[in-house]
Amino acid sequence: MNGWTAAGTALLLFGVTPAAYGAASGPLGRRVPAQNLATTLLALVFLLLAQGFGRTAYVDTALVLCVLGPAGTLLFVRLLADRLAAGPPRPRALLATTRLNYCAVAAVVVPLGIAAGPGRALLKLLVIGALLVLGSAVARRALTAVAAADGRPAPVEGADG
Repeated sequence: MNGWTAAGTALLLFGVTPAAYGAASGPLGRRVPAQNLATTLLALVFLLLAQGFGRTAYVDTALVLCVLGPAGTLLFVRLLADRLAAGPPRPRALLATTRLNYCAVAAVVVPLGIAAGPGRALLKLLVIGALLVLGSAVARRALTAVAAADGRPAPVEGADG
């Protein structure tokens, strides 16, 4: 076991596991942001394990997860908008979760980028990091918009009135 696999294992145990528990239990206002945090942290675990095991296929898995994770969060927000508006996430908790996402991405992508050196691998890492940060920001914005809607249903596209 090297430092990269140890860091990946630690992030899996002490980051993804509590976030997955938060996504599986508790009020809906906590579950949706926790789901977004869990997918971000899991993508970072794949990046760390890819470096630790020397397997580039794990980087591709992280790339797929960083695209599908925020899309899943947006889907949950859209489908559960009424219930989320009734019990929205606390703004401070949502901001803290988003900042935790940003810090975790920076704490993993920067050392991996230094280890990768210039080249295609660095570019891929930067794209994954940017997608993770962007996905977290979009998910936070969607959750904030649902909380601000005060339970009003979203307008249907193409409807008159």
